[in-house]
Amino acid sequence: MSLMNTIMLIASGSTGAAGGAIGAGIAALGAGVGIGQIGKGAVESIARQPEAMGDIRANMILMAALVEGVALFGVIVGLLAIVL
Repeated sequence: MSLMNTIMLIASGSTGAAGGAIGAGIAALGAGVGIGQIGKGAVESIARQPEAMGDIRANMILMAALVEGVALFGVIVGLLAIVL
């Protein structure tokens, strides 16, 4: 949903739908930043300890999946706020 649509929703008095749109966007942005931080930390730790690469990679994939699951939940809740 574009910024103009969000502004029009706020102007029309439908603050629940506008809040849902903003919340879904924030959830997606937060997930992107979180997964980026996970990847950055994994690359730095592999550079410091290359022999632990397998364990670090497994933990990185697990944490990224958990962050994505929470982000998907946040986006769905935001979209439901728009629809309902």
